Amino acid sequence: MSHHVSPIKNTHFPVFILSALPKASALWFTIPMNAIIACIGSGSMGGALMKGAAKTAGLGIGFTDADLSKAEAAARALGVSVYASNAEAAAKGDFVFLAVKPQVLPAVLEEIAPVLTARLAHGNPPVVVSMAAGFSLAKIHALLGAPVPLVRIMPNTPALVSRGVIAMTVSPETPADKAADLEKILSAAGMVDRVAEKYLDAVTGLSGSGPAFVCLFIEALADGGVLAGLPRDTALRFAAQTVGGTAALVTESGRHPGELKDMVASPGGTTIAGVAALENGAFRGTVINAVQAAWKRSAELGG
Repeated sequence: MSHHVSPIKNTHFPVFILSALPKASALWFTIPMNAIIACIGSGSMGGALMKGAAKTAGLGIGFTDADLSKAEAAARALGVSVYASNAEAAAKGDFVFLAVKPQVLPAVLEEIAPVLTARLAHGNPPVVVSMAAGFSLAKIHALLGAPVPLVRIMPNTPALVSRGVIAMTVSPETPADKAADLEKILSAAGMVDRVAEKYLDAVTGLSGSGPAFVCLFIEALADGGVLAGLPRDTALRFAAQTVGGTAALVTESGRHPGELKDMVASPGGTTIAGVAALENGAFRGTVINAVQAAWKRSAELGG
C-alpha cells in the first residue's frame, strides 16, 4: 500500500545555477499522460528527474529507498507517494526507474526480478529505466532473467534545474509509444538525445561526469578572481555567469569554440596571456584525460 503525503508548494534544491543556459521546453509540461512512475532510489538524480516528471499532467509518482526516511523526504518535497519496498514499486509502476548506484544495482535487480517476470507473463510489464553507469541492456536483462522492456539513460546534475543532458538508449522489447512517452517525461528535466548503446560509457565520461569538471573550473576561475583582489561572492558570481553565458554563446551561435576564443584573444593582449598560461599547464590535455578516465571507469563498473 502506498502512503500519500501532502504536497509542498515551494521546493528548493541546493544547486548551482548557470542562468544563461536554456531550460527544458515548457511544451512537454502541458501534455497529459496517464502513467505511474515508481522511482527506486531517492538521491539527487532520481529526485531531479521526478521533479521534472511532476510537471507533466496526469502522472502518478512514488519513491522507495533502502532508507525509507529518504524516500519519505523526497516524496514530501514533491507531494507524491511512498512505496514500502522495491517489490511494491516494481509491481505498481508503468515506468520503474532504477536510480541507484552501479554497485547496488545487482541486488535491486535480484529483488524485483520475480515481480517483473510475473508481470511479463501476464502481458503488462513496466518499462524499466536504468541510469547505472556501465550496466548494458544485455547485462541487466541477464540479471533479471527476463526480456522486459528496458531503457538505459545517462542524465546529469543540471537536470535539477531543468537544464540537464539525458542520453537514452532503448531495448528492442520496448514499445515505440512507451519510449516516446518516456522521452517526453524526461524532457522536462533537460535535453534528451537518443544514442546507440555503444556510446553510453563515453557519454558518462563527458556529460555525466562533466558537471563536476565544470564546477572545478568555475571554482578555480573564482579563486583567480579572488587572487586578483575581487571579493569572494563577486568572483564566484562572475565566474558562474561567464561559464553559463559562454556555453549559451557556443550553442546559440553555432560557432566553433576555437573561433569564439580567437574573438577575445587579441595580439599581445590579456586573454592570450592567460590562454598561454593554461596551455603551459596542459589544460586541454588534462580535461581530455579526465573524460577518458571517467569513460574507462564507466566501462569497468559494468564488469
